[in-house]
Amino acid sequence: MKTRTQVGIVGAGPAGLMLSHLLHLHGIESVVLEASSRKRIEERIRAGVLEQGTVDLLVETGVGERLKRQGLFHGGIELRFSSAGHRIDFRELTGGKGVVIYAQHEVIKDLVAARLSAGAQIIFEALDVRIQGLDELTPSIHFENEGTRHELSCDFIAGCDGFHGACRPSIPEGVITAYEQIYPFGWLGILAQAAPSSEELIYAYHERGFALHSMRSPEISRLYLQCSPNEDLSEWPDERIWAELQRRFELSKHWRLTEGPILQKSVTGMRSFVAEPMQFGKLFLAGDSAHIVPPTGAKGLNLAIADVRVLVSGLTEFYESGKMELLKRYSEICLRRVWKVQRFSWWMTSMLHRHASTNPFDERRQLAELDYVTSSRAGSQTLAENYVGLPMEVI
Repeated sequence: MKTRTQVGIVGAGPAGLMLSHLLHLHGIESVVLEASSRKRIEERIRAGVLEQGTVDLLVETGVGERLKRQGLFHGGIELRFSSAGHRIDFRELTGGKGVVIYAQHEVIKDLVAARLSAGAQIIFEALDVRIQGLDELTPSIHFENEGTRHELSCDFIAGCDGFHGACRPSIPEGVITAYEQIYPFGWLGILAQAAPSSEELIYAYHERGFALHSMRSPEISRLYLQCSPNEDLSEWPDERIWAELQRRFELSKHWRLTEGPILQKSVTGMRSFVAEPMQFGKLFLAGDSAHIVPPTGAKGLNLAIADVRVLVSGLTEFYESGKMELLKRYSEICLRRVWKVQRFSWWMTSMLHRHASTNPFDERRQLAELDYVTSSRAGSQTLAENYVGLPMEVI
């Protein structure tokens, strides 16, 4: 079965759905293809820290009503080390900016509802996706849905299908250079039926390893602790997880995490990855298909949204004037931000995590870095500006 659209979008994550939504607002037609079911993408637990610019865009484009009601605004974070806590005040350091805690799957729900209510085509369970004709006038996406093969012809294709998706491997060999770093540790993450123990995120450096206190709602806590990337979850009963978290968040004064039933637990490996360039012919990569950041800096979703803003500007220019100048510069513009975000995410990760090779010198150096960041206005401001989000550079 053959159909046609202006922009074919592979992947119904934040990048793909936001791209479709913004294109619709500019009168540009799109079709979104997603390998999973709607239920799956709306329940899959992912990051939940939204930069100020991401929040503003969601609200300004009409998909931020639930976010405004349910999102938790944070005007700072705490860095905890040497049994003491140190607050980084985002609002004071960045002119009133902050971040909002609102789970990624909730963003997905809002975007899916908005697209479907506008009559958009989101084809769930689109399997065996193959991309053809990227350097031709009309590229196409071939896929299977409900037992039938389909061919979707497009003016352009947006690859928003993640690190393991079909789009990036469709680019001819030798075109893309991959830059990658695999970290020798992972995060054991839990979702717990427990009220958050702090009003803001806590990043803890401890001799036993890094830990992070976050939340999803006033009743649900999200916590992480540094572990081996190949950690066996069967060796981590709930009691051991809580005991380890209590140790890593310890303060010189009495303070304890609020504990509760653990609803979910998982281990996530950590990597940094960038594909250059982020485009080939009529294909444009966005989000995790083009880059991965370690979660320490809370940048994955936000970086995907930044890519989309650039791509929408280029596509809008093309459909309004026929010009390709912005589309030709898509990769160049995006990568400038991508590498700044990679630098910040690597820096946060390196400052807060213990390596297997860590020696007394490394430990003292990390503690000195944390002391500088929390005692110097310049150091605190650098962290705050990056955490709330760098200015959007579209052109």
